[in-house]
Amino acid sequence: MMLLRASLLLWLAISATAVPPQETHATARTKAVSDFTHLSQAADAARDHGRSEEAIKLYRQALTIQPKWKDGLWAMSSLFYANNQYIDARDSLRRFLAIDPEPGLAWAMLGMSEFELRDYSRSLDHLQRAMAQGMGDQKEIAQSVFYLVAILQTRFELFDESMGLLIAMVKSGQDSKPLVEPIGLAALRLPFLPAEIPADRRDMIRRAGEATLALEAQRRDEADKLFRHNVEQYLNEPGVHFLYGAFLLDENPEAGIQELKKELEVSPSNVSARLRMAEEYAKQQHPDLALPLAQEAVKLDPKRAAAHMILGEVLVAQEDTGGGIRELEVARENAPQTVRIRWDLLRAYTAAGRNDDAKREKEEIEKLSSAPGR
Repeated sequence: MMLLRASLLLWLAISATAVPPQETHATARTKAVSDFTHLSQAADAARDHGRSEEAIKLYRQALTIQPKWKDGLWAMSSLFYANNQYIDARDSLRRFLAIDPEPGLAWAMLGMSEFELRDYSRSLDHLQRAMAQGMGDQKEIAQSVFYLVAILQTRFELFDESMGLLIAMVKSGQDSKPLVEPIGLAALRLPFLPAEIPADRRDMIRRAGEATLALEAQRRDEADKLFRHNVEQYLNEPGVHFLYGAFLLDENPEAGIQELKKELEVSPSNVSARLRMAEEYAKQQHPDLALPLAQEAVKLDPKRAAAHMILGEVLVAQEDTGGGIRELEVARENAPQTVRIRWDLLRAYTAAGRNDDAKREKEEIEKLSSAPGR
C-alpha cells in the first residue's frame, strides 16, 4: 500500500494543475477570484512540499469558493487517501465523480477507500467500474484493483469469477506469491478475505492455492502431492475432496468420482461437486446418473448458470429437447457471455427445427468469439 500511495501522489504531482479563473467586472466576483487563486496556489505549493494537513485546509477553503473545482477535489481526495483518512477520501471522491464520472482512477480510489471502510458491496461495484473504464498507465493501481476485485468476488461467493481473474493475473506475469491464499480460498470455495482466514485453516488454504498454481503450470506430480496432502490431513474439511476429485477426473475418472462422493458426505450441499459428477456421467453417456445430480444442483442454487446449463445438456441427451432448451435459456439469461451455452442452444434449436433461433445463436457465438480477449 505504501507503493500505491506513493504512486498516487506522484501521479498527482505530475498531473495536477490549477484551474484558470474567469475574469469578471463585478468587484465581489473579482475578490472571490483573487481569493480562490491565492488559496489554490498556496494549496498546491503546500502539497508539493509535503505539508499535507496545510494543503488539505487550503483546498477546503478554495473549494468553498469554487465547489466544482475538479483538480482541487482530486488533489484533496488523494491526500486524504494517502493519509488513511478514508471517510474524507470517500466523500470528496463522490463529489468529484458527481462532476466527472469518467476517470477510472477516481472510481479505483473510491473503491479502495470503501474497501478500507469495509463497505465491501459498494467497493466491489466501484472497483469493477474502474476496471471497465480503465486506469491508464497506472500499473500498480490497476494491479491493486484487480486483486481487490478478486478477493471481494470470493467473499461474495463468486468463486468462478474470482478464480478466472486470479489466474489471468498470474498469466500476465504478476508475482504469484501474494495470490496463493486468494487462489486457495477461491479453489476451496471459502467466502473469506485473506485477512479473515482462521489460523487453523491457513495451511490448508495455502496448500490448495499452491496445488492450483502447480496444476496451472502443468506440474501435475507436484499438484497431486499437494492435493493428496490436504485430503489426508484435512479429511473432514469442505472443499478438499472436491479439489482432488476434480483433479483426478482428467486421468482417473472413477477415482475422481469417488472423491467427489466423499465431498458430498462432508458437504452435502456442495453444488460444484454435483455438477462435476453430472458432467462426468454425461461424458460417459450415463445421463440417467447425471440427471438427478443436475436437478439437485439447480434446486440448491437456482441462479447458477452452470447448473441450468448442465441440466439442459443432460435433458437434451435424454431426447427431452424442449425441457433442455428451457434450462439452457435460463442459463443464457444468467450468463449471456458463456459461449458453451450458446453452442448448446444452437445444437438444441437445430434439433428442434427452430432455424431462426439457431441462426441467432450462431451470430452471437461469432460476436463473442471475436470480442477482445477471446
